[in-house]
Amino acid sequence: MKQLTLNAPFTLCGKGLHSGMEITATFNPAPDNRGYRFKRVDLEGQPEIEAVAENVVETTRGTVLGKNGVKVSTVEHAMAALFAAGIDNCLIEVNGPELPILDGSAIKYVEKIEEVGIVEQNAEKDFYIIKEKMRFKDEATGSVLTIYPDDHFSVEVMVEYNSKVLPNQFAVLDDITEFKQEVASARTFVFVREIEALLQHGLIKGGDLDNAIVIYDDPVSQENIDRICDLVGVGHMNISQLGYINPKPLKWDNEPARHKLMDVIGDLALIGRPIQGRVVAIRPGHTINNKFTRMVRKEVRHTEIQSPYYNPNEEPIIDVNGIRKLLPHRYPFLLIDKVIEIDKKHCVAVKNVTVNEPFFPGHFPQEPVMPGVLQVEAMAQAAGVLVLNYLEDPEKYSTYFLKIDNVKFRQKVVPGSTLLLNVSLMTEIRRGCAVVKGYAFVGEKIVCEAEFMAQIIKNK
Repeated sequence: MKQLTLNAPFTLCGKGLHSGMEITATFNPAPDNRGYRFKRVDLEGQPEIEAVAENVVETTRGTVLGKNGVKVSTVEHAMAALFAAGIDNCLIEVNGPELPILDGSAIKYVEKIEEVGIVEQNAEKDFYIIKEKMRFKDEATGSVLTIYPDDHFSVEVMVEYNSKVLPNQFAVLDDITEFKQEVASARTFVFVREIEALLQHGLIKGGDLDNAIVIYDDPVSQENIDRICDLVGVGHMNISQLGYINPKPLKWDNEPARHKLMDVIGDLALIGRPIQGRVVAIRPGHTINNKFTRMVRKEVRHTEIQSPYYNPNEEPIIDVNGIRKLLPHRYPFLLIDKVIEIDKKHCVAVKNVTVNEPFFPGHFPQEPVMPGVLQVEAMAQAAGVLVLNYLEDPEKYSTYFLKIDNVKFRQKVVPGSTLLLNVSLMTEIRRGCAVVKGYAFVGEKIVCEAEFMAQIIKNK
């Protein structure tokens, strides 16, 4: 899959939830591999902030990005919309310290993205595939976030409050393509009992009944209700019973849980790469979301390239008989057993390394090790399958090395290993020459890598 960006810019205006300022945010297309970035166009030099987990500086009632003293807050709704749309690269220009809260949800971002459209870019998407369970628990709050291996991205959220109106709720998004229908319209929420304290801390100055669900779950005197109404700039109201006091009804019975699910997606977008796995969040909040995202991002940054997914029970795309039709190599020099992935730009092949390989008796008798040059040869054969598979009459052609560069051997390959050979074209094939980058894995570890050029020549 290719990376995606916006087809054209779009602009949204509105007041900031916490600052109360009138703010304009413009979302622009961005180049390949740029990621998400915010630009403060109201400040000298128009500084930019990368939207990544380590740049989160505050998590009180929203996610705040900061760098060198420059901040942009309440970014999670926009991040969720971009992530759900599959957009990889976007520059957001904002003329204030936060994004506009709009109606308290992500739906206006989603609608604008649909309105301007999305375009493919040249670079490949770089999914981070979850292969082992990862878990983070906040002992103080009991909040837990866990991500499990899965064949796509999905989220489950469970929320729990000490509230008569909002005790426990559950929300699930099994398919990110359903984000607009199932999650995007869920509004942020606040309890009446929290409002005064939040205002005293300089927050929610722009909050009102049109951009947040307000929950009245603890009886308050009319005098206090009037004072709160004065603080937030709304008319006095008489509240006779506990419940939701918004003029607009809830969109779903579990709208607060769905909004928390949106927040989880928006905070996970700060990993900086699309991910493949199932997230289960128990009592999530921006603080634990960010701690969890930092943990996952640390793994992502330390993983130069992931090993291909391999299920030995699945039927190969090309078995050894098909490989024999494509390559002229035969025993003892046919060094790939099957192909498990292939398209026009990459190929993944498997080599089962047994103790009966003919090179082990001499390399070395007391400590058998697969020669590094044969690991490179195995990658080259996988590349040969890649380029020959799309030719008519491939048996009439062979591939020959022209050069090998940047070879690194990182770990021994011994009998019993299963080599996963991941090769991809670095450039288009020109004049019969293919430039290929190859990695050989055993398990999750890179054992060998190389760049090589091969020429496709018709057999005499």
